[in-house]
Amino acid sequence: MSRNTESQTYSLSSRERCPQASGLESVAPLVHSGEETLDPIPTTTKGTIPAWINGSFLRNGPGKFEFGEDRYNHWFDGMALMHRFHICEGSVTYSSRFLRSDSYILNSEKNRIVVSEFGTVAMPDPCKNFFARFFSRFQIPQPTDNANVNFVKYKGDYYVSTETNFMRRVDPQTLETKEKVDWSQYIAVNSATAHPHYDREGATYNMGNSYSRDGFFYTIIRIPPSEKVAGKEDSADLTGAEVICSIPAAESRKPSYYHSFVMSENYIVFVEQPIKLNVLKFMLYKIMGQSFQKILSWEPQYDTIFHLVDRHTGKESNVKYRAAPMFTLHQINAFEDNGFLVMDMCCGDDGVVIGDFTLENLRRESGEDMDKFYNSLCRNLPRRYILPLNVDEQTPLDQNLVVLSNCKATAKKTESGEVYMTHEELHNDELLQYGGLEFPQINYKKYNGRPYRYFYACGFGHVFADSLLKMDVHTKELKVWRYPGLYPSEPVFVASPNAAEEDDGVVLSVIITPRKEKSTFLLILDAKTFTELGRAEVPVNIPYGTHGVFNEMG
Repeated sequence: MSRNTESQTYSLSSRERCPQASGLESVAPLVHSGEETLDPIPTTTKGTIPAWINGSFLRNGPGKFEFGEDRYNHWFDGMALMHRFHICEGSVTYSSRFLRSDSYILNSEKNRIVVSEFGTVAMPDPCKNFFARFFSRFQIPQPTDNANVNFVKYKGDYYVSTETNFMRRVDPQTLETKEKVDWSQYIAVNSATAHPHYDREGATYNMGNSYSRDGFFYTIIRIPPSEKVAGKEDSADLTGAEVICSIPAAESRKPSYYHSFVMSENYIVFVEQPIKLNVLKFMLYKIMGQSFQKILSWEPQYDTIFHLVDRHTGKESNVKYRAAPMFTLHQINAFEDNGFLVMDMCCGDDGVVIGDFTLENLRRESGEDMDKFYNSLCRNLPRRYILPLNVDEQTPLDQNLVVLSNCKATAKKTESGEVYMTHEELHNDELLQYGGLEFPQINYKKYNGRPYRYFYACGFGHVFADSLLKMDVHTKELKVWRYPGLYPSEPVFVASPNAAEEDDGVVLSVIITPRKEKSTFLLILDAKTFTELGRAEVPVNIPYGTHGVFNEMG
C-alpha cells in the first residue's frame, strides 16, 4: 500500500496543470471505418522527399467498427487495418489492407460481431435455441487475433500484434496475411505485449503473462536471433524462445495491466502499476456479459513497483523499488550511468483513461460536449525515475542515494530490500499548453538502452494527437509542429546515411485531415530543425491508427 508520508505529492494533478480546452472540434471522422487500397497508388508530393529514404513506413490500427447491424463499443475493438507508404527515390505510393484474422473472417461471414474484443462482448448466435444460447455464455472465450496495435519483428519476419497470445505473420511488401501464431505453442505464456525490444545481437525480448495453481506471473521472454540457413522455409519461426524470468504478481488475484516494459543494455525493468485485473471477474466476464475493459480498475491505494531483472542471467534483484501510484503505457528510454539505471517514461496520475476511449466518447459533437470529455481525461507527461543498482545491507536508510549531477529524482532505502523513489519532471511548463505527450520515439537503433538526448512524441491538445513534439531531455526545450485541424500519428525517426549526430535524419508521421475529405498525407520533417521537408498526399480517408515502423530496404 502507498505510504502517505513518503508519497511524492504535487498540488495539482497532471490533468489540472494543463489548460482546459474550449471549443474543440469533433474528431468523429478519425474513428469511422476505412476502406482497403489493395494495389499501390501514387501520391501527390509537395516540397521535397529526400532521395536517400528507401523503404516502407508501415502503420497499424483499428479500421473497421461495424459488421452488419452490430457496432463495436471501444476504439481498441476495431478490425486491424494495415497501411504501407513505400518511399523510393523521392516518390511515395500508398496501399492498405485489412488483416484477414479469424475474427475478421468470422465476423464477415456472419455479417455480425461473433468474436469478443476489448470493449465489446459478442452476443450468442440468435439462430441457436434458448438453451444453446444460455450455455454458450459458460464457454471459455477464445482470445482475439485481431492484431491491431503494432508491427513487430522476430527473426527477420514481420508480424502484427495485439496483447493476446495470438499474432499474425504478414508480408511487409503486399500486406498479405500469413499464418496465425500462438505464443503458447512455443512457450508457457498466455499473452505477450505489442512492444518488444531488440538487442544489438539480433535477439528480441518481450513480456507475457502466465497463470496456474501456483499463481499469476509476469514473464520475460527472449527470442534468439535468426540463423542464416540456405533455403529457409517461408514460415513463422519462434523456435528457441525461452522464459528467462518469471515475476510473481504482488497480488495473485489482482495482477497489473501493462502495455510495455523497459530495457537497457544490461537490465529489464517491469513496472507493476495499480491498474488491476480482477481475475475472478475475468473468469466470469462472459457469463456476466461484461467486456474485458470492465474487469480493469484503477486502484491508487497501491504503490507502483519496479522489478529489476538482469537481462543476461534472468535473475531478479532482491531489492523492490517503489514509487507513488502512477499510470504508464509507453517508455521512452532507459540507460545505465555510474551505478544507476535512468528510466524515462510517459506517465499519468489516473489509469481510468484506458476505458474512456469508447467510440461514443470519441464521436461526441464539437463544442461543450467534446470539451467536457477531453477536460476529464488524464494527461501523460514525461518523467524520469532513477534506480540505484548497488543497494545492500550497508546502504544507509532515509538518505537520497541519487548522486548524479543535475538530477532532481530521488531514491531512498526505507527498509531492508526496499527503495522508495520520487521522479523528476522531464519537461518544463511549455509542454502543458500542448496537453502533455504520448507515443514517444527515439533514434532506437543507435540509442536505445544508451544515454541519449532527444525524443519525438505526439502532443495531446485534443483527445487524439494534434501536434508533433521534439524534446531535448538535457535542456527540456521543445520544438513543435502544429496546425489547426491536422491530427498526426506517432512520429517515427529514420536516420540519414552516415549520420554523425543523434538527430541526423527525418521524422515520419501520417497526418489525418477531418476538415477535408480524402486529403491524408505522409509528413516528412527534418529531425534536427523539426521543419517540414515535404509531404505526400493520399486521396484516401484513413482512420486514426496506433503504432508503426519503418522497414528499411536494401
